[in-house]
Amino acid sequence: MNLRPEEISSIIKEQIKNYENKVELTDTGSVLKVGDGIASVYGLENAMAGELLEFPGEVYGMALNLEEDMVGAVMLGNDQGIKEGDIVKRTGNVVSVPVGDALVGRVVNALGQPIDGKGPINADKRRPVESEATGIIARKSVHQPLETGIKAIDAMIPIGKGQRELVIGDRQTGKTSICVDTILNQKGKDVICIYVAIGQKRSTVAQLVNTFEKHGAMDYTIVVSATASESAPLQFLAPYAGVAMGEEFMFDGKHVLIVYDDLTKHAVAYREMSLLLKRPPGREAYPGDVFYLHSRLLERAAKLSDDLGGGSITALPIIETQGGDVSAYIPTNVISITDGQIYLTPELFYAGIRPAVDPGISVSRVGGSAQIKSMKKVAGPLKLLYSQYKELAAFAQFGSDLDEDTKKRLAQGERIVEVLKQGEHQPLAVENQVMMIHAVTNDLLAEIPVNNIARFEKELYEFVNTNYPEIGKKILENGDFTQELTNAINEFKKKFVIEA
Repeated sequence: MNLRPEEISSIIKEQIKNYENKVELTDTGSVLKVGDGIASVYGLENAMAGELLEFPGEVYGMALNLEEDMVGAVMLGNDQGIKEGDIVKRTGNVVSVPVGDALVGRVVNALGQPIDGKGPINADKRRPVESEATGIIARKSVHQPLETGIKAIDAMIPIGKGQRELVIGDRQTGKTSICVDTILNQKGKDVICIYVAIGQKRSTVAQLVNTFEKHGAMDYTIVVSATASESAPLQFLAPYAGVAMGEEFMFDGKHVLIVYDDLTKHAVAYREMSLLLKRPPGREAYPGDVFYLHSRLLERAAKLSDDLGGGSITALPIIETQGGDVSAYIPTNVISITDGQIYLTPELFYAGIRPAVDPGISVSRVGGSAQIKSMKKVAGPLKLLYSQYKELAAFAQFGSDLDEDTKKRLAQGERIVEVLKQGEHQPLAVENQVMMIHAVTNDLLAEIPVNNIARFEKELYEFVNTNYPEIGKKILENGDFTQELTNAINEFKKKFVIEA
């Protein structure tokens, strides 16, 4: 084939014209040492805090310590195959998780990857795990109730949408049960629930998912799981991943309930990570920024203003105390960040009073603004009567001859305690709660023996809701129901068969 010189020159000119400079600059570093889920990387001068770094074998890490000529990274996967001298690349992105409706009903890990065996998650959007909390002007005060379905809480320690209410107590006092019941109670209420399991046994998480499925709660719930067998960095990331998923719904005008179970283990994971990164230890060997660890997480729970769609994230962080010590480092930190706490005590739990909520030291700093008017009306006297009973009961132990008034108050107090008991996974509709609290505060249960009250309660709901459905409607619509309800309870009492 003969090419003329002018053809050759035109081809060369064409190629020169279309020639692109394809030199790619990638910022890389090399591994100095690796172990215990921590890698020290030399180089990467331009790395950002919290940036995702790519290690060989599709293993990723997160840049946390930015030093003069070195980056301290935590591994977000198995570091077994990584060795000294391996090349590490910057990705240019901070750690993010998939968000949106595709996640609802799924069990995911701290990076938003599915671990329930139901196939991939087709989410078209991602959010960074760390983002700034909503500003003051963008918020609105908490004014809508988020009902837990638990009488003791909805009446005396109410929770509102956008609130942060701490659930605190020793181990095995029913903290998780309260949060699980609250999630079950959101069925049909248009609330997306996110349950974040931090440092728990895999069997426990599996059991919880099973409970949610059994009660149909997985239809509106996302479970984010970083179990005890996973590395400290993943346990550290899990709650931030959960709240990032929640923020997507909140900014879309929806209501979200998020449970962090529990932040004690979260702080321990962060302490482990910080010590391995050689950060200086402070009190109880926790790093100096352990307060900021939780404050930046919990501040992301908010009630947005109407201009921004009025969405909300309500947070229920759980803290485990040792021997009831609320003044320990992590409990006091979280108490000072939250808007109140539900305190559970082993004494009540083992005395058969469950949920073991102690109304004496439990508090909601949002108060009545998170209750419907009917509940506010009947719950007002309840706390006072309960605390008076507690005082009287303490004195009555020493005195045998009590006057009639004291006997009457003690009897009413015993019935209040009995009414506030509730079985696990049996959340109650708010109108039913109001009926029973109205009955006990107005001393309408005086003739009913204490051991009959649980049965009385169950049968009363059936009787009123079948024969007088308008009472329930009036309670919900904040109408005047007092006289009608009193008459209905008195009518039912005549039919009720007392068992010995």
